[in-house]
Amino acid sequence: MTEATTSHHGYIGHKDDYLKRLRRIEGQARGLQKMVEEEKYCIDILTQVSAMTKALQSVALGLLDEHLNHCVVGAVEAGGEEADEKLKEASQAIARLVRS
Repeated sequence: MTEATTSHHGYIGHKDDYLKRLRRIEGQARGLQKMVEEEKYCIDILTQVSAMTKALQSVALGLLDEHLNHCVVGAVEAGGEEADEKLKEASQAIARLVRS
């Protein structure tokens, strides 16, 4: 069974916090839809898009931190091929975040 299929992910201790933040972001997305439907001022909509983007980035950075401190550290301690794979995954995730 791989790490991805077990319930021992690094974020599990903060799962409720992440869910709460994601639900808040979901509400922001609905608010943006309503703003467009109601033809609100472009700059006001863009301001809300920026706030939502920052909120998503915050979630992503938190999850990345959890991954590094749990999954990557555990794999490095175990050594071998899994350590190389976890480091590669983390590097790719960071690259995706930097590009977004």
